[in-house]
Amino acid sequence: MAQQFQVQYIDDLDGTDLGSDANTITFAFDGKEYTIDLSDENAEKFREVMAPYVENGHRVSSSGKAKPARRAAARSWSSSGDTKAIREWARSNGYEVSNRGRIPSDIMVAYAAAN
Repeated sequence: MAQQFQVQYIDDLDGTDLGSDANTITFAFDGKEYTIDLSDENAEKFREVMAPYVENGHRVSSSGKAKPARRAAARSWSSSGDTKAIREWARSNGYEVSNRGRIPSDIMVAYAAAN
């Protein structure tokens, strides 16, 4: 007998059924790490709210030591359509990228340089 399991995501903020396509965002606050599954719209809102804090904060490595903030001009990725376009561009240019979740920064930088 075969069994088939299906993953169905629900927006953790508003309860919307996301099917199998969710934006899983990992973040930390006050020393605790969290993940949240969001729709494209709610993920965009989350990123917009967090942008000024991320831009002015200092990234911390897993060893706990702060890394110097990079102040290079970077494009703000505010639209869910951008992530789809970036994934398509990355695949067509030989990068391996997952269907959902965070897009690695090296791919984001390469995409920004090419566009």
